[in-house]
Amino acid sequence: MRKIAVLFVLVFCISPLYGQSVLSDEACISILTSTPSEEAVFTVYGHTAIRVKDTGQDIDVIFNYGIFDFSRSDFVYRFAKGETDYKLAAYDFKYYLAEYQMRGSGVTEQALNLRQEEKQRIWDALLVNLEPENSVYRYNFFFDNCATRPVALVEKLVDGRVAYHHTTQPQTFRQLINHCMRNKPWLLFGCQLALGSPTDRIATPHEELFLPLYLEAAFAQATIVSPGEPERPLVSHTRRLAEAVPEEVAPVYATPLVCSLALLASLLAITFMGWRKRRYSRLVDVALFFVAGAGGAVLFFLAFVSVHPATWPNWSLVWLHPFHLAGVVFFAVKKCGKAAYCYHFINFATLTLALLGWLAIPQAFHIAFIPLVACLWLRSGYGIYRYKSGIE
Repeated sequence: MRKIAVLFVLVFCISPLYGQSVLSDEACISILTSTPSEEAVFTVYGHTAIRVKDTGQDIDVIFNYGIFDFSRSDFVYRFAKGETDYKLAAYDFKYYLAEYQMRGSGVTEQALNLRQEEKQRIWDALLVNLEPENSVYRYNFFFDNCATRPVALVEKLVDGRVAYHHTTQPQTFRQLINHCMRNKPWLLFGCQLALGSPTDRIATPHEELFLPLYLEAAFAQATIVSPGEPERPLVSHTRRLAEAVPEEVAPVYATPLVCSLALLASLLAITFMGWRKRRYSRLVDVALFFVAGAGGAVLFFLAFVSVHPATWPNWSLVWLHPFHLAGVVFFAVKKCGKAAYCYHFINFATLTLALLGWLAIPQAFHIAFIPLVACLWLRSGYGIYRYKSGIE
């Protein structure tokens, strides 16, 4: 939080200081790409910033579109709803580099091959964007973030157009972010659960630039095409400002798959003992379906209330939905035996179809979902058997 406060102070210092500056011929505008880090949830994707250096004007400043404030009381709610506001900040380059060196991230600088008038246009636009009435923007992870903003700025203000020549293997948005989260299994599990079928669309090469490392690779091969002029490389030269420090990734033994299989094994044992002794553990169903219903309520919120573009439709709602909370009431009250039976019957039939058609559902699922679906299917199946057999 102290770092964020310092950055906001620096923003107000830098904006008036350089507001009237005309860049000299020595000015250089570059793209900085920081490698991913396992330090926090938001660092696993890497980061992009713009550097403006002009020794003639004694300017060396970073423009960072990735500033947000955790301290807001409604941050979590607004993030879940898709109404997170990010801010453009500008501060001395040395502070930016020091931050990422302390984090252990590598930092690469790509100096843009720009004419003087192009540099001035970009500089002027950055200062306009830095004004308090312009600096805040509505963040969107895939389509409007710290990487897409610099791309849009460069593409808009160069003479001509930016032509990309990089070739990448076609990947879905889900595959792209899954690779970033490969060392954080629970983060991966949560994102797989929250993101719906739109995430399984193949990203175009240009859409892949929402990830900083893909932006870096694309800019390295891009050219500026102007009518009646030869193509010129977008990047004049590249240099490494900081080397990435190898991180030791601690193995995670209690992965989502291990935990879901353990839960399924426990429920199989409880169900088998109940079948042998003709007993029913009401608390087991109440607890299981309450957790499933609470998780379903979160998914329902993300799908129908949130404005995130990738959370609806979400086929996980077939098995994880808030209607399980109604089932909890039926299971907890003995007089609702018939209602409980009907609920189990509908749920068992629905989950049977889901499991049989798992591969045909137009959405990629985490492998750990299958044991969790099987848990609900097992208890609903036993609920039907228990009602028909008169087990109390």
